[in-house]
Amino acid sequence: MINELENNKILKKSYTITCSSNFRDRILDLALRRLINVGDLARSILIVIPENIINTFEDPGEPEFNDREKTIIKSGRSKGRPWSRKPRLQARLSPGYNIILIRRALNLALILSYGEHVITIKDRIMIDEDQRIRNQNKTIELAYNKLEEKLEFRSKAFSLLLFKPLIHGIHTRQDALYIMGLPPSDRPDLATLRGRYRELATIYHPDGELGNHDHMSQLNAAMDFLSK
Repeated sequence: MINELENNKILKKSYTITCSSNFRDRILDLALRRLINVGDLARSILIVIPENIINTFEDPGEPEFNDREKTIIKSGRSKGRPWSRKPRLQARLSPGYNIILIRRALNLALILSYGEHVITIKDRIMIDEDQRIRNQNKTIELAYNKLEEKLEFRSKAFSLLLFKPLIHGIHTRQDALYIMGLPPSDRPDLATLRGRYRELATIYHPDGELGNHDHMSQLNAAMDFLSK
């Protein structure tokens, strides 16, 4: 593959694009002004603009019957004789293109060079791509809204499960166990209490989403009471 890329001739095919003499002259003039050849001009369109967009532009078509160019035969038995043939352009491009598509691409190059058209979001392929992105964004937005609703529901449900701070404060072991979310008859050891405290502190801490100062203060007081 690397050798093929180094030897461009392997990847190129010579195309003869028959066209009107007027179109031929305009294309040659454009290529000269851009300091490139006809193949480069066609390639600049074919590799950038999708084929279905190129095909929406007019094909300049074949030359009229009386539109011919004169040339001299350079080889064979008829060498040196004048010959009348269809006007044409020569281009070296990758294999696989058809002449009409190349001619349309060259015509589009002319149109763009004259500022007669701009490839915009209004072109069909661009509209399709824009619609695809819009649909994708809508799907993402719907999924986000559903997730947001679930999170809001869970947040409300979780808020209902939080203990209500005791107005009178902590005076009994049962008060402290209530704050720690433990049954009134429970007798946890110190290691269990510390583990429980760490878990609840991440929830009740004022810097957290659900915590506040009142909850954290009573959690600290409950831990102190039960640690004695």
